[in-house]
Amino acid sequence: MNINTAYFAGGCFWCMTKPFDTFDGIEQVTSGYMGGHLENPSYEDVKSGTSGHYETVEIEYDVALFSYNKLLEVFFSVIDPLDPDGQFQDRGPQYQTAIFYTNEHQKELAEQYIDKLKHTIDADKAIATKILPASTFYKAEEYHQDFYKKNPERYAQEQQDRQNYKSQN
Repeated sequence: MNINTAYFAGGCFWCMTKPFDTFDGIEQVTSGYMGGHLENPSYEDVKSGTSGHYETVEIEYDVALFSYNKLLEVFFSVIDPLDPDGQFQDRGPQYQTAIFYTNEHQKELAEQYIDKLKHTIDADKAIATKILPASTFYKAEEYHQDFYKKNPERYAQEQQDRQNYKSQN
């Protein structure tokens, strides 16, 4: 196996785990924080919106079974790349979208994907998803890991809230 790592911020990390976790070739999806100025932030620090961190998922994947471009496809299928203020009902800088690249190849693929996306959407807004260099990833508290498995009712409610937000906006 050739395991690589990717990082995506797509709003609440509770809603970002399951879309990736269900594919063959995805070895691990971990919820955490990236991009801020505080060392070892807690959920409360990040939730406040003042630490500079994004709620982020770390994805370990087998490149022989799952390409980085496929990761980008999944990521963009579950976010609103035009929203600069957060994702769906989750508002604030900690819920903004970003691709954190670990090498130049990931950066190039992300740039190419966003460039193609610009030509396929009919919008007056610019793509708000940022492409940023990966920095220290801080694993979130254990109760955030595999949230959709541990709390299926609450996860279902989060998904319903997202759908309601989409239909109203």
